[in-house]
Amino acid sequence: MKEYFKRQIQLWGEEAQESLQEKSIAIIGSGGLGSSLALALGASGIGKMYLVDFDAVSVHNIHRQITFRIEDAGKNKAEVNRCVIESRCPYVEVESFAEDFDAFAKRGIQVDLILDATDNLPTRAKIDAYAKAMQTPWIYASVEEFQGQVCFMERASFDAFKVTDRTPGGIAAPIVMLIASIEANLALRYLVGLPIQKDTLHYLFFDEAGEFVVQKFAMPH
Repeated sequence: MKEYFKRQIQLWGEEAQESLQEKSIAIIGSGGLGSSLALALGASGIGKMYLVDFDAVSVHNIHRQITFRIEDAGKNKAEVNRCVIESRCPYVEVESFAEDFDAFAKRGIQVDLILDATDNLPTRAKIDAYAKAMQTPWIYASVEEFQGQVCFMERASFDAFKVTDRTPGGIAAPIVMLIASIEANLALRYLVGLPIQKDTLHYLFFDEAGEFVVQKFAMPH
């Protein structure tokens, strides 16, 4: 195990790496953000991962949902991601749930952190209510076109968002991977005990001139 995680141990030490084996996370959604999170976190040493998604892989998903292959079309996304994680890392236990968040929430599984990889605000509002009821922090993330948002939610109120059920715009793989990478970094820093900025919304986008911009907003409690 020390050889497998050698470079991470150099980064934050053996004790912090070993502590990850005692941690558990739930990733809600196994599509664009969820597949990138599966790759980024599945081989990090986190001891237990729960993957939740009711949906099946479609051909039009594959260009940006980077764990999927053409032959995965029709298979459950969470199940495919479970297999990918298990093939890359022997030090993690993974459970996949082919169901929506409402069904998963009824299981009452306690985790250290919940990661949002969904694509709609109504489900995120449910995640927020569930996380607060379980006294569990969660990370909100969203992405479309050339923009994305990430926020580590501990005390912040999700009521700041106007919850509507709208169809997302177009998207390409790189911005999805970027937002998932930031989300994964926040998760790992939190789980190993490194400082992070909580309850601050990070808004990342390319402006009309093509400049990459990052803005930060304090979230109301």
